[in-house]
Amino acid sequence: MNDVNRKWYAYYTKPKHEFKALEQLNNICGETFLPAIIVKKRWSDRWKNINEPLFKGYIFVKVTEKERLLGLQQKAIINTVSFSGLPAAIPDYQIENLKKMLNSNKEIFVEYKIIEGKKIIVTGGPFDGIEGVVYSVSGNDNMLAVTIDLLQRSVIVKLPIANIKVK
Repeated sequence: MNDVNRKWYAYYTKPKHEFKALEQLNNICGETFLPAIIVKKRWSDRWKNINEPLFKGYIFVKVTEKERLLGLQQKAIINTVSFSGLPAAIPDYQIENLKKMLNSNKEIFVEYKIIEGKKIIVTGGPFDGIEGVVYSVSGNDNMLAVTIDLLQRSVIVKLPIANIKVK
């Protein structure tokens, strides 16, 4: 199929199914791209290097409309990233720039655009479902200080960034 008819899209995947989605989509899509990095993780008895998706919950595909719809039928895929109800095409240069950055062998990490004063909802842990406001952001340990109004007092709790959702 002519590459002119193909556009880059991002799919939402089921949690921790990015590599499974890659496997499923490789058989049916024009081109797939799962940006991944090596992360050092501590296990109970040792350190181990783990290959992790750079963007958890997402995979990129360069497909025709027919292939995009076929991709949505895969078990690891939830939906296409959309804006105003329409699938959001990603410009080729953005994917190419991401590929260049990953090939640079420089240390790469994802910066969550969480700033002080943003309203958030806690999505995990003992404070699951509680709404608050970001008090401060610590880049070194990926933690937030969140204020939670309780009895006209602010309680400041330090939470991992992974456990919050911006409102």
